Amino acid sequence: MTTTADLPVVVIGAGPAGLAAAAHLVGRGIEPLVLEAGPAAATSVRGWSHVRLFSTWGELTDPAAEKLLAPTGWTRPAADTYPTGGDWVGQYLQPLADALGDKVRYGATVTGVSRLGRDRIVDADREQQPFTLRVTRADGTEERILGRAVVDASGTWSTPGPIGADGLPALGERAASARISYRVPDLKDPAVRARYAGRRTAVIGSGASAFTALAALADVAKNEPGTHSVWILRRGISGSTFGGGSADQLPARGALGLAAKSAVDDGYADAVTGFRTGSIEPTDDDRLVLVGEDGRRLDPVDEVIVLTGLRPDLSFLSELRLALDERLQAPVELAPLIDPNQHSCGTVYPHGHRELSHPERGVYLVGMKSYGRAPTFLAMTGYEQVRSVAAALAGDTEAADRVELTLPETGVCGGAGLFDDPAAGRADEGGCCAAPAPALVQIGGFAPAGPTEGAAESPAGGCCGT
Repeated sequence: MTTTADLPVVVIGAGPAGLAAAAHLVGRGIEPLVLEAGPAAATSVRGWSHVRLFSTWGELTDPAAEKLLAPTGWTRPAADTYPTGGDWVGQYLQPLADALGDKVRYGATVTGVSRLGRDRIVDADREQQPFTLRVTRADGTEERILGRAVVDASGTWSTPGPIGADGLPALGERAASARISYRVPDLKDPAVRARYAGRRTAVIGSGASAFTALAALADVAKNEPGTHSVWILRRGISGSTFGGGSADQLPARGALGLAAKSAVDDGYADAVTGFRTGSIEPTDDDRLVLVGEDGRRLDPVDEVIVLTGLRPDLSFLSELRLALDERLQAPVELAPLIDPNQHSCGTVYPHGHRELSHPERGVYLVGMKSYGRAPTFLAMTGYEQVRSVAAALAGDTEAADRVELTLPETGVCGGAGLFDDPAAGRADEGGCCAAPAPALVQIGGFAPAGPTEGAAESPAGGCCGT
């Protein structure tokens, strides 16, 4: 007779956090089943394979995963080098998925999760029932999978934020979709480069992805006359706008912000501050005009790149009893640690199973999805999360509660609640630590951030000496 304890722990998503979770579960003697919607591992990372991360290889591999890979002859890349998303997939994530073998199932889209025979309302014997997952295969057929626990590592890549500052699409945004991209463009691809070369592009956002796009477009502008960017920010410019610079404990992340500053200072981009887009209007010559909520109208642009953060897809979890913060859509115990509305300074504390737990026991949101709408997630944060969760599922509370990670600070300070305030550019310059005077860097001399590492609208706090 099969009992709940005999069932696998179902992991949703074969990305960095999901595969690491499976590796930790295997190391604990627990059978995982990883369900990946795409045809191969790390489908989301493949979507930004051209982008270079600001974390080094030494911060992008998980110890349990390395242990699983060792018998295959896998060699860890040089720890102090910066991979692209494609490197991460080809040299680590896909080999890890291959090492897990049939524990990873591709073309499996999870459309619903619940308790067997119990909808969200029913209390009776609820915790004694296994989890049931509805899965749609690549050929359109459906199946039911049972699990003893569920680890949702599906990320947020598939649900980017819209242009509207109110969280809704701006008026006309859908109609103009052919001229709008929600990803950092791969400007080494001739077809993509042709879309932006010699044209005027609006870049909306203030996080690492926006920095990456601005710097890359500036690089194109050096060789393609007429190429110009308009950087649209919902707040003002201050010492923290471009990140922590030399104070950032991840040097490449600091250099990325300085590269964006160089794009502005060198005239390749104009910054428009305190602008909240209310609508997008087409012109007679097939261009777009962005109109602010205050009535301001910007000069026409040919293309728009929207990098206003990501958000979790919670639709398939609606039958589970989750405790999520009303602002961030992150677990309520984790939210205060990462909420830019509450932080003035400080880095995110390492956290594990307790901060990630829900009223529905046995369910964990990990990786980028655990951050909800909050920015600046690091891969090493996800690895620490799944290490703790796997230990908790194995009943090793001591290991699950132990902190085994120290996170680097951003070198950025900002007043609590000011991250989306147009006046913050003036108000936050006297924060708890002074931002260094930014020295300009060459556009080609930075390591851009990938979406797994905090490509979001709001910068995170991180104060000197905390």
